[in-house]
Amino acid sequence: MTSASAAFRQLPQFIRFLACGGIAAAVNWLSRFGWSLVLPFSAAVLTAYATGMVVAFLLFRRFVFDAGEGALAPQARRFVLVNLLGMAATWALANLLVLWWLPAIGWRWHVEAIGHAIAIVAPVVTSWFGHRLLTFR
Repeated sequence: MTSASAAFRQLPQFIRFLACGGIAAAVNWLSRFGWSLVLPFSAAVLTAYATGMVVAFLLFRRFVFDAGEGALAPQARRFVLVNLLGMAATWALANLLVLWWLPAIGWRWHVEAIGHAIAIVAPVVTSWFGHRLLTFR
């Protein structure tokens, strides 16, 4: 284990969750731009969420919940189940923001990027409790 990895593991678990989740959220947000080249916005949001989920699972398993000794398949299955709620919330909020709310207030600057970014933050609390209590218990 490198000294940076060891130092990171000394941080409180919730801080590690936010840091790793932030990386996964960045992957989610950035990948949506690529997915939007080949998919409509709504589908690109779902696909980007799945892309970020893969990163989140790997980071959470290794650095947040110390679940490397647990069986991979059941953890992955529970991880997907917990994230279905977050995915639905992100998809719904992103579409509401992009198609209705931001245009309704006259917002025209990077509507898809801003709406998607706001929506990604929505499931942080449910994800924390779901992964802590169910996925990596």
